[in-house]
Amino acid sequence: MSADKITRMANQIALFMESKPHDEGVAGLAAHINDFWEPRMRREFFAIVDAGGVGLRPLAIEAAVQIRRPAALA
Repeated sequence: MSADKITRMANQIALFMESKPHDEGVAGLAAHINDFWEPRMRREFFAIVDAGGVGLRPLAIEAAVQIRRPAALA
């Protein structure tokens, strides 16, 4: 999946979660990604975050610490 698509998807979730109290929004975004994104999608998300998070909404970047980082590919 492309970085643009991962960014767009993460931002859509973040935009929805921004309507909630801040801590609840961060936790909800992380829970959604943990529950529904497969490891390769989370790997791409973390590649974006690790490169500075360009294009990601601030809530998505903040939620990254609560998202399970998948093992690197061998």
